[in-house]
Amino acid sequence: MRALPLIAALALSAAWPALASRPIEFDEAAPSGGALVLPLGTAEELATRGTMLDPEARAAVARALSAAEFRYRAESTLVLRGIGPWTQILIVGTAGDGPEELRLQNLGGIAARETASENGPVAIAAAGLGDPTQIGLGARLGAYRFDRYRSPDPERPRRPGEDAPITLVTADAARHGAAWRRRDALADGVYFARDLVTEPANVIYPETFVERTREAFRGISGASVEALDVPQMERLGMNAILSVGQGSVRPPRMLIVEYRGPGASGPPIVLAGKGITFDSGGISLKPGANMWQMKGDMAGAAAVVGTVLSLARSGAPVHVVAIAALAENMPGAAAARPGDVVRAYNGRTIERINTDAEGRIVLADAVSYAERRFRPAAIVDVATLTGAIVAALGSDYGGLFSRHDPLADQLVAAGEASGEPLWRMPLNPGYAAAMDSPIADTRDISDGAPGAGAGAQFIGSFVTPATPWAHLDIAGTSWRSSAQPTAPAGASGTTVRLLDRFVRAFRPIPAS
Repeated sequence: MRALPLIAALALSAAWPALASRPIEFDEAAPSGGALVLPLGTAEELATRGTMLDPEARAAVARALSAAEFRYRAESTLVLRGIGPWTQILIVGTAGDGPEELRLQNLGGIAARETASENGPVAIAAAGLGDPTQIGLGARLGAYRFDRYRSPDPERPRRPGEDAPITLVTADAARHGAAWRRRDALADGVYFARDLVTEPANVIYPETFVERTREAFRGISGASVEALDVPQMERLGMNAILSVGQGSVRPPRMLIVEYRGPGASGPPIVLAGKGITFDSGGISLKPGANMWQMKGDMAGAAAVVGTVLSLARSGAPVHVVAIAALAENMPGAAAARPGDVVRAYNGRTIERINTDAEGRIVLADAVSYAERRFRPAAIVDVATLTGAIVAALGSDYGGLFSRHDPLADQLVAAGEASGEPLWRMPLNPGYAAAMDSPIADTRDISDGAPGAGAGAQFIGSFVTPATPWAHLDIAGTSWRSSAQPTAPAGASGTTVRLLDRFVRAFRPIPAS
């Protein structure tokens, strides 16, 4: 593959740095001045949660709530100004059902979003609400912005107070501050994934994905980063991923990030991610409409590396490996053709009927390599794999496929608890027959089987049945068309929170 002039891409990557979110602090007293966030589930809570207000200010807030007929429903808001020393008093409703930690994260996200332009500190009255570190996590997630390539606005220069901290006002602030490390690291992992998915494909491609990963893990104890280049993959027989990347001037990489935390023993959990840094469809070219979104076809790879980053930065006592199968799928002169046959790492041959079914191809090498090298306790692959899963589940659920009920149960539980729910889909043995090839061991697409299930079946066929394996299809959840309390519109960083919880709580799967 010829060398690629990178002047334009390097110049773009050196543009203005992205703005950081406000730092999160914990204190038993609110800072003087700035914005005050009052979470209220009833009118009566004002007396106990609004203790930093003097009686006159508290009475003014009560009158305003009554006049506005505020209903206190979760995520409802009311902005008050001109009361006491505060530039803004933001009332956020908390009444409602659902897991407490998710409600707290949503509260934090709303507070951060609604006070983002305040020129001064922000205080959140968090006493009596539950774990304030969950509010802080939500605030960091909700405050995410990607503005690296926006020119500064000369008519509205950024004010120093917009970088002032968000303070969670609560008792026992020192203890919560010490516990904040885990939540802060989790937000870092989500930010890492969101950044990679949002970056344009002329900035993030296989080689620079590896560079960003090395930079993120630099100096972290217990972590190692390795990247297999084309000659190494050729020697190993990883012809599946090589066939996907051969049409691009940007060569593929197989990225391996391993983290062994303090006291961790035994085989690792392997998280394998589809990392197509741009997917044109190859010779089976995609339609032009919205093709720009295919810069995000590496969301699975971003998620698994972001998960390991979260675990490593928090010092979690776990053994985990992320494998990111990185390639750019382009229709160049050397590109794979429909009908080509390639031999994957484990020796199985694949007839490539549709070059736009490239994600399962790169994952075939990733999961078979993971199984042989690491003898893992479980393999979970993550991919923006099919439009079929979007048609089935929309953007509300990721699709889950597995041959192992105990593994599937743990993933479903982690999804519910983290706010990133999964819906288990059928993995019918008949799907395998629908992918029979007359000239190879398997085809990359099926003859009549459901698209999402066929893709999962294909990937699973490269893992021996005894190894606990699951496939997560996140095509519908990796990109959001509208903002949520803990995520702006755009790249969601999905499954980082889910996988972080799953790995921390993992229970070994009995051999079957």
